Amino acid sequence: MKLKISWPTAIVLSIVAFMVFILSFVYKVTFLPEYDHHLVSEEYYRDELNYQKEIDEENKGIALAENILINKVSEGLLISFPKEFSPEEITGTISFKRLANSKIDFNIPIQLKTNDFLIKNENLITGRWDLKIEWIVKENTYLFKEKLMY
Repeated sequence: MKLKISWPTAIVLSIVAFMVFILSFVYKVTFLPEYDHHLVSEEYYRDELNYQKEIDEENKGIALAENILINKVSEGLLISFPKEFSPEEITGTISFKRLANSKIDFNIPIQLKTNDFLIKNENLITGRWDLKIEWIVKENTYLFKEKLMY
């Protein structure tokens, strides 16, 4: 037995199939947690106002004889601060942000005994991280930013 579909019926069925296809994507993006969408920063406009200050702090770090060095070692991620500063006078924070999942972002306060700071492997998940180190020496604030694959 042959099934005959007239051309108006075929057009209507095609449009309905297309609408179901599109609405399934809308449902996934709206309601399923694995398709969660969010801003990179919750305080986007406040961060934008401070952007020139960040550029100036980053340029101060670049102007130093030696800037921060990042090395991946077997124990984790080794952050080496400039040798021209005493480790006791360096303070600040190290921020790790993950664009894919903001739930695993974390901050670490800087407290040094030597000019090297080790972040252990168990604190970092494999993938792309945005690293931001804001450090202060004698009331001078410096900034170091890097995107790294761990």
